[in-house]
Amino acid sequence: MKALLVGLGSAGFSWYKRLRDRGLLAAVVETDPAMKAKLEGAPYPFYTSLEDALAHEEVDFLVNVTSPAAHTRVNHAAFDKGLPVLCEKPIAFDYSESVEIVARAEKENIPFMIAENYRRFPYVRKIKQLLDEGVIGAISTIDIQFRRYHQVNRKYAVRILDDIGVHHFDMLRYLTGQEGKAIQTKLYNPIGGWQEEGALINANAIIEMEGGIIASYAATIASRGQETLWGGDWQIEGTTGALVLTGKEIRVYKDEGVTVISDFLDVSETDILSEFLTSLETGCEAESSGKDYLLTQALVHYANLSGELGNRMQMDLPDLRRITR
Repeated sequence: MKALLVGLGSAGFSWYKRLRDRGLLAAVVETDPAMKAKLEGAPYPFYTSLEDALAHEEVDFLVNVTSPAAHTRVNHAAFDKGLPVLCEKPIAFDYSESVEIVARAEKENIPFMIAENYRRFPYVRKIKQLLDEGVIGAISTIDIQFRRYHQVNRKYAVRILDDIGVHHFDMLRYLTGQEGKAIQTKLYNPIGGWQEEGALINANAIIEMEGGIIASYAATIASRGQETLWGGDWQIEGTTGALVLTGKEIRVYKDEGVTVISDFLDVSETDILSEFLTSLETGCEAESSGKDYLLTQALVHYANLSGELGNRMQMDLPDLRRITR
């Protein structure tokens, strides 16, 4: 199988190396011609126009690593050709566009997957395994802490929930197996944080999930103190114990004592690209399919809306019975 890679920024270059090393790359599209230098003379066709690339290249799927504002246009162009798409998160910054894209992919039976990697971290898979085994009973409450200093130059203003919190919200859905019901959010730029028009770099939220689970979320990308890993630190309280994730170390608290887990050899490694290719070969829906990831986007959408309005927002989830193949 051969792929058309669209976007050659920092994330796009990582995908370039991944596709190249697995012999899957057919051609590259990047609107900035200066980016061609990253190919270091490799003999891959380089286009500055997506339309030209689609007209001249015979490919089996498209990998969309453009800026989020361009995701929808690129996805539609691929769908016009009936091409499956592996798209970086988010589906789109605009929630209505996310719904529109997923609905079209489902209606036209075009495989569409989001490249969500946080839920694939080995320690996250291990926590999921422990929760499914009932090690701490039923989940009661969850506390999530995320702290980093992450001021980067992007082609858009960085908003913490859209850029990073979306990963944590997806982890929340994955680990609990439940969907969001309501959310109350405070979004702000702290004293001493950088000032950038449109940027929102701190978030605090109370998330009400199905099954009565309550999650608290505190995140910042302006921390000058001790940083968490990208997955954040988690404390999951259950009816018979608790799971605490700090860095890559899991502590299981039970009446009989504490167990420390830092070895995840018994957890199967998962790879986004391999799963996408398998889904194309078997016709099975990928784990982070567009249809599933739309529910993560819904959490982000209502969190942002709550932050803008200052109200607790009841979530109106997309009707997946209508968005189905």
